[in-house]
Amino acid sequence: MSHHVEDTRVIAEDAPQYNATLVRREDHSAELASFWVRLDGDAIPFEAGQYMTAGVFADGKLWQRPYSVASAPAVAGTEGYELYVRLVPVIRFTTLLWRLREGARMRLIGPKGRFMLEPDDHRTHLYVSTGTGIAPFLAMIRQTQLAGSPRKTVVLHGVSFAEELGYREILESLERDATYPLRYVPTVSRPLDPRNAAWAGRTGRVEAVVGDVCHDLRLSADRTVVYICGNPEMILNVEGALMGRGFPEFHVKKELYWPKGKAPGEVAAATGS
Repeated sequence: MSHHVEDTRVIAEDAPQYNATLVRREDHSAELASFWVRLDGDAIPFEAGQYMTAGVFADGKLWQRPYSVASAPAVAGTEGYELYVRLVPVIRFTTLLWRLREGARMRLIGPKGRFMLEPDDHRTHLYVSTGTGIAPFLAMIRQTQLAGSPRKTVVLHGVSFAEELGYREILESLERDATYPLRYVPTVSRPLDPRNAAWAGRTGRVEAVVGDVCHDLRLSADRTVVYICGNPEMILNVEGALMGRGFPEFHVKKELYWPKGKAPGEVAAATGS
């Protein structure tokens, strides 16, 4: 995330607050990591797709920022809540979080948000995201897998550099697993950059390739529901591409990380794509 943009998901003052502990961290790249935070008491129920506001104590105050939970609700009491975070040095919260060691005290607030799966929806689910916007989709996939009710799923994830394809191994493994009907479609937006020299997969921004993905995988408007998570510029562009293929607006569900009206450069810097 960039210091130029603010998350539109509200940090509610009256939301329940819970003492918590950082129990695990996994680095995906130099700037991307997953942090598992576990409550001191009983786990608080949430729905896959919702977000929690994480708090870090420093300089006599609580630094906060909201993040979608990437882990399944079913494991909150054992593994905790998994947050997928990009390190942005100008964002004080992320620099503080990166310095924490396992066992550090934290705070969780929430859950909040309405970006959730509809019950008993048997249509193909197309999940479109860029950067860390993939987090809520991991929660949805994991929860439906644990519940024994997987949904036919296509994951379209765009990043600037292949090294930023967080959860790539997990999604590729699920794609090979016959028990979960998932297609994983990663795409890299800067194919000519030296950092992508070894990338041989799909290239282009998600808004540019979503139409081809729908065509290649035969995702028809009447049998597909679309969930999009990321900055509003990307969401509007993906929506436009889908509308051109006959998708009605009510078949598209959205989670906006940043407000409209920001310059494209600011949004791109925030999403990392």
